[in-house]
Amino acid sequence: MSTFMQVLITGLGRGAVYALLALGFVIIYKATEVVNFAHGSIALVGGYLVFVLRDSVGLPWIVAALGGIVTSAVLALLVERLLISKARLAHHDSLAILTIGLDTIFLTEIIRRLGVSDNPNLFPSVKPLRIGDVSIQGIYLVSMITALIIIGVFFVVFQKTNWGTSMRAQAENKEAASLMGIRSGRVTASAWVVGGALAGVAILFIASPSFAGSGLSATSHALALAAFPAAIVGGLSSTEGAIVGGIVVGLTNSFGEFYVDKLFATVAVYLVMVLVLVFKPSGLFGKVEQRRV
Repeated sequence: MSTFMQVLITGLGRGAVYALLALGFVIIYKATEVVNFAHGSIALVGGYLVFVLRDSVGLPWIVAALGGIVTSAVLALLVERLLISKARLAHHDSLAILTIGLDTIFLTEIIRRLGVSDNPNLFPSVKPLRIGDVSIQGIYLVSMITALIIIGVFFVVFQKTNWGTSMRAQAENKEAASLMGIRSGRVTASAWVVGGALAGVAILFIASPSFAGSGLSATSHALALAAFPAAIVGGLSSTEGAIVGGIVVGLTNSFGEFYVDKLFATVAVYLVMVLVLVFKPSGLFGKVEQRRV
């Protein structure tokens, strides 16, 4: 029983991080209808800045971490302002392919810069917590608390502020929202900033040996991309679905890794995504768009 609880808590801890990443995917998609495949590499760039600011510049970890989060947010904003917003007439599929190209460029550059470094660990060591027979790795406890706070704040802002109202209105009908005076450009830009910042937070946990078995590396990028199945499972149009999808992916990964092996755990995440798409193509919480013929 204690082993089951440990695997369960590990899955919830990983799921909390995937939920943050999936939420970023969904926010950007709701604002622009673009699937941002560069999400993982934007996180990686933020993680690299944490490494540079901490190990090369010598800043305290918390300052370096904030610098990395801001870097991811600014990079996402630059992608939206300099590329996505300039291609307004382009089809959403073309913009998604554009982000695939950016992902390759960012990933290759960061891996080149890391070179032969020993995959830097971005998260400080946290002592495990023991409750009865159950030993909880500290990083998973911190990831759950962090995700709960950030997601809680996000939903309050999303439901109670003018920004949240504008975001929801634009997601429902962009043209109608524009006619009501909502500035589409500002809403879209802010969505990319929030999505980038969430990726910057997530990479702090992902690039740690406790989470990924190594520090910042190409593996971190692959793990960040596992948030894409999480967003699909929950439904790309649903912020609540992103949270549920993240937890589903985290638990699938954790139980698959413990009861079978690491390779199966990776595959199992995508198997779950395929099954959901077969039986509920819009995702568990996604809405089917109705079109008049």
